[in-house]
Formats: sequence, structure tokens, C-alpha cells
Amino acid sequence: MYTNNNQFNRRRFLTTAGVLAVGALAFRKHLFGQVKADGPVQQINKAAATAKINVTRLRGNISMVEGSGGNIAVLNGPDGKLLVDAGINVSKQHLIPALHAISDKPIKILINSHWHFDHTSGNAWMHEAGATIISQDVTRAWLSKKVYQPEWDYTFDPLPKEGIPSIVYKDTFTKDFNGESIQVKTYKPAHTDGDSSIYFPKADILHVADTFWNAYYPFIDYATGGSIDGMIAAADLNVKQTTRHTIVIPGHGAIGNREQLIRFHDMLATVRDNVARLKKQGRTLPEVIAAKPTAAFDPLFGNYVIKGDFFTKLVYTGV
Repeated sequence: MYTNNNQFNRRRFLTTAGVLAVGALAFRKHLFGQVKADGPVQQINKAAATAKINVTRLRGNISMVEGSGGNIAVLNGPDGKLLVDAGINVSKQHLIPALHAISDKPIKILINSHWHFDHTSGNAWMHEAGATIISQDVTRAWLSKKVYQPEWDYTFDPLPKEGIPSIVYKDTFTKDFNGESIQVKTYKPAHTDGDSSIYFPKADILHVADTFWNAYYPFIDYATGGSIDGMIAAADLNVKQTTRHTIVIPGHGAIGNREQLIRFHDMLATVRDNVARLKKQGRTLPEVIAAKPTAAFDPLFGNYVIKGDFFTKLVYTGV
């Protein structure tokens, strides 16, 4: 039986899910032929501009901040604040008071988990507030140039120079800060080709970013190196990096745990096998969607952002 040992308010979940959900609605309409002038990126930005920011205190002076795009981790202490991900820049006016509610310490370090705008478009203002920005070299490369995302039919401009990471790593990075020896590790291509996990060993908290969407079907960004097989491998690695005591911060969704990581991994692997079998039989994408290869998982994963038909399309693309 699937359980969540963390207390989580359903109303808050629906509020914070709304930022991505409004864009996802336009996303699905675009993909299936109903193009809207106001696309998913614009709609996500509009939602983020007014979304409520929620702060959940975890342990070891670490909090999760949600409502500005991807989930943000904040390590607070005498050295200042270290953040994992910057959220969406239009959330700045709401995010600043939320961060001040944690403490009046300045932002000193910002780690980008990957390049997507809902995790990085706040980079520039956070740098101006005093943050040194750190990322994988691949992430910095994407943030430094125009990127066309065909599924969203949107071209992302490079970040301003203030938002470009000034410290990069290739495989791993460690940082001692506020009594924690933070461990950053890269994945092989999964959600994108530049995803990283960030582990706080003293608190036993793992931020896995968009390699885990808790109770969501995930997006896979094939345009910048994503892979369904890589997502499955990342999910397996996440399980191996945790115990039943580990608190898991997903890229989107509620605070998680190892049991939920296992369930997410099993969903990915099963849907991948279902779709691959149908595709191998020569079925077209509409035929595979009609066969409902995600049906067993839709009640849990298909209620908010990405529905089973669109996730089927994503998997079909990669097998």
C-alpha cells in the first residue's frame, strides 16, 4: 500500500501544483493540435506571478520552498543561505518575503539542478542579492545560449550574464556550508542531459530535482538530451541513495520518501515496457495512446500536470 509519512496539506498541494498545471493544459493542447496564442511558458509565468509561496521546515535548518516553479531547498545558518534552484523570476516579490521568513540571512550560494526556466529564471536577481551560482558544465552551456523547445514551441533566451553560473563542475561537487558537507552528483542523461542531485548528509535530505515528480508523470526533455531509459536509471539511483529515514525533495510535488521513489521507478519501468511492446508491434502513436498503457498508474500519477496520454507520447518518442 502506497503511503506518505510526511504531513502534507492537499489544498496547498493543489495551489502549488497550479503553476505548472495551467501551462501543462496549454502544453497538451499544443501537442494534440489545439494551438493557443498564449502558450504554456507564458501561462506558467502568469500563474507564478501570483502563486502563493509555501515554506515547509524539514530538519537540520533545511526548508523546502514551493510555489515558484520547481521546489527550492534552503539551507539556513550563520554562513547565510544556500539554495538549490531559483524558481521563476516573476515570483521574486513573493519569494523574497518567504525567504526572509526563514531568516534575515543573505543568499550566499545558489546551486542549479538543471537548466529549465522554472528552476533557473530567478538566477539573475539572486546573484544580484549576493549569491554565487554553481551548476554542472552542461547546465551552464544551456543557460548561455538560445534553446528551442519543440514540445513547448518556445525559444528560451540565454540568461543575462548575472544569471550565468560562475562555478561549474563536470561530475561531482562538494561544499562545506552551515555545518553540512553538501554533496552534488550528476546523473547520466535523464530529465535533461544535465541533471544533478544535491545531498545534505547530516540532515539526510536528498534533492533530486526533476528526476522525480512526486505523484506526477514527469516531463522528459528530449530536445536537450533527456531519455526515458535515463529517467529509469536515475530513479533507480535515487532509490539506492536513500533509506527509509531520508527526506526526498522532488522537482515537483510533495515532500517525498524512499517508498515513493520506488513507486515512481516502478511506474516508469512498467509504462516504458508497455509502450515499447506496443510500438514494436508496429502500432502508431494514436493506437498506442488508445491502448492506454498507463491505465494502472493514472489514478495516482495522472491527476495534475501530465495526463497518461501525453506521458505515453513522451515514452513512445524515446523507445
